[in-house]
Formats: sequence, C-alpha cells, structure tokens
Amino acid sequence: MTSTATTAPARLTRDDTGQLFGQTMGLVALTAALFALGAYLGRDFSGGWAICFFVFSFAVLLGMNTAVKRSHQLAVALLFGFGALLGLAVAPTVAYYIEADPRAVWLSGGATALFVAGCGAAGYATRRDLSSLARGLFWALVGLIAFGIVLVFVEIPNGSLIYAVAGLAIFAGLIAYDFQRLRRTEDIRTAPLLAASIFLDVLNVFLLFLSLLSRGE
Repeated sequence: MTSTATTAPARLTRDDTGQLFGQTMGLVALTAALFALGAYLGRDFSGGWAICFFVFSFAVLLGMNTAVKRSHQLAVALLFGFGALLGLAVAPTVAYYIEADPRAVWLSGGATALFVAGCGAAGYATRRDLSSLARGLFWALVGLIAFGIVLVFVEIPNGSLIYAVAGLAIFAGLIAYDFQRLRRTEDIRTAPLLAASIFLDVLNVFLLFLSLLSRGE
C-alpha cells in the first residue's frame, strides 16, 4: 500500500465545505455513540480502571495526530477507539450521577445539545477570526484545571458553581472556534482531528452541566 505521507493536502472548494461539515459531524455522532457504549460497559469499573482508560485514551489521541497525515482510515479507527476509551474512563462518574439524580443526566444532555448548537452556529457563521481568542481561552482552560485541582484540597464557598460557570464560558468560545476551523479548513484529512476536538468540547460541556444541574452532588 502506498503511503500518503507526501501527498499534498486535498484542497477544498466552497462546495466541498458542506460535505466536510457533514463528514465531521457524522464522525462526532459515531464517536459519541461509542462513548455511550463504553460508559455503559464500564459502569461498574473502579476509579483505578478509570485512570488507566484516561491514560490510554490520551495515548490514542496522540497517535491520531500522527496517523491523520498517513492514513484516513487509521485516523478514523483511532478516533472511534478514543471515544470508547473515554466512555470507559468516565463511566464510574456517569454511573454515579445516574444513580444519584437521573433527571439531571437527561437535562444535561438536552442543555448540552442546545449549548453546542448555539455556540457552534455562531462560530461557523462569524467572519471574525477567532484564532487570537482561542489562544486566550487555552490559557484560561489551563487556569480552570488548576482551580479544579485546588478545589480537591481546599473548600471554597460556591467553588463548584464558579468552576462550572467559568468552564461553560470557556467552552462556549472553544466551540465557536472549532466550528470556525471546520468552515475554514482546506485539508479534508483533518476531519478526524476536528471531530475529536468537537467531541471533547461536547463531553466537557455535558459534564459541566451535570455538575450544575445535579446541585453539586
């Protein structure tokens, strides 16, 4: 089989953009389905297994970044594996919320769909270049992660609420940026990476809404 590593990127025409959008969102939907399957299969796993699956999923994501320039089929397979592994990793958390407050899980799913649709549509339609905004949001996300670590060891009044609201604000911008990238890309081979990025946006927004709507339990 001939390697595509030295093949020039497939430049997209304006008419191809809609096809790329449909392909990418289809990959997001299939990845989400495999995530749900993993979350179901791993619902009785311990926290130790969850950490292992997080590490495995990160390794697969790194592999996808390399594979996307060599084999589209391999990149898609790694994307699906990434979704399933993340589902296994998050399974104990989702199972806990389903047992504690199942209504919050369904509400979070609906809120996530509306949130992503609104922010994604805004990013896809805007003519403003969001690249500079994305750099600031990345560092804001790093700060949010640090704040989350502090919350594990220090009790801060309304800390969970602050974390969730700040997280939603950050991911609103990141979703808009990812959907703008989807419109502006000129290389069809990036579809699996775009799908992985959007899927991570969706997953994080879902978990943040879950924290809010379950009243911080």
